[in-house]
Amino acid sequence: MKEPSRSLHQHYHDNHYGFPIHDDNELFGRLLMEINQAGLSWETILKKEKGFRKAYDDFNIKKVAAYNETDRERLLNDPGIIRNKLKVNAAIENAKSILELQKEYGSFEKWLVHHHPKTKQEWIKLFKKTFRFTGGEIVNEFLMSIGYLQGAHSETCPVHQEVIKVKPMWLKK
Repeated sequence: MKEPSRSLHQHYHDNHYGFPIHDDNELFGRLLMEINQAGLSWETILKKEKGFRKAYDDFNIKKVAAYNETDRERLLNDPGIIRNKLKVNAAIENAKSILELQKEYGSFEKWLVHHHPKTKQEWIKLFKKTFRFTGGEIVNEFLMSIGYLQGAHSETCPVHQEVIKVKPMWLKK
């Protein structure tokens, strides 16, 4: 892989992929990015991360949940993100769903913890029931990327040991 692609992927691989996230807004942001990756390369999403943060109020769940039709149009016209109506609508509706989970469980993270451990298929079923635009690959990558499912790094990868140190949920069976 050539630069700058190599550095972009390396940074995500070494510092984010598989590491637990404890902030609900960041969890929402990762879900939003995984949803937007569907049908595209992860590199495209990584290149647009700053654009996503800006367009979606730094992934502030409360703000995104309150978006109206004007906000939807703004997002659909923003070249800094993926301008797909289904994905934009999913972001807004999923923010609303997370607000409901926060009311019931205290946080999005606590909802995830409450349902752990589950098999990949059980997680997929739960996500499809709870969120929009969350197919099997999206759910799998989201959960691997935040440490709920094993497989982000092979055991021979040096980052694997760094992830182990921060106790991802997949260690707790």
